[in-house]
Amino acid sequence: MNSDIRFFSEEINFKFKNKGKTRNWLVNVLKEEKNSSQNINYIFCSDNLLAELNIQYLHHHTYTDIITFPDLSNPKKISGDLYISVERIMENAEKYHQPFDKELARVMVHGLLHLLGYKDKTPRDKELMTMKEDYYLDKF
Repeated sequence: MNSDIRFFSEEINFKFKNKGKTRNWLVNVLKEEKNSSQNINYIFCSDNLLAELNIQYLHHHTYTDIITFPDLSNPKKISGDLYISVERIMENAEKYHQPFDKELARVMVHGLLHLLGYKDKTPRDKELMTMKEDYYLDKF
């Protein structure tokens, strides 16, 4: 299984810790979901950049913690760019009384689950997504 998972920062000074551990965990999520990956990029950014992307590409005028852009050029491979607002993760970690690293991991696996085809628009889909997130977070 080819798993090229990379981490970047854009418009902010953010040093992502535990790259190796997190990459291995995400690869194991892919294995358990019986998928392979190719070029998954996690881009840590500011609230403002993510809000601009949200307006430009999704026409949503709200702040969010993550936007997932799947690469649909090869449906047999899981590929895409996942933009994560570090500011939103910090705020949500405080709001939900979670450590920053746990909230960040939750959002990272949430985005990966979206790349894998999971949805969260209906109550039933959201319930399944949350169950998957919790399951994989326990393995982190």
